[in-house]
Amino acid sequence: MNEQNLLSNLNKIHTTKMGIDRIKKNLNLDIDDVVEYCKNKVLDKNCNIYKQGKNWYCEIDNIIITINSSSYTIITAHKKL
Repeated sequence: MNEQNLLSNLNKIHTTKMGIDRIKKNLNLDIDDVVEYCKNKVLDKNCNIYKQGKNWYCEIDNIIITINSSSYTIITAHKKL
């Protein structure tokens, strides 16, 4: 599967309340719309998108966003070590 599959389903990307809290904590974010923040990162031309197992991984600006490939749920996002 190529990254176009993820990009063409961008409107399906969402997360849970726990996901929002986890992403805000992991990335030290003080914003309301975490999903929109992640979508903008995924859309960035410098974003490296790849699929491994059942998840998409989007690496950009020293962070990794993990998105389930079947439900399009943002599982987590964290800073690269």
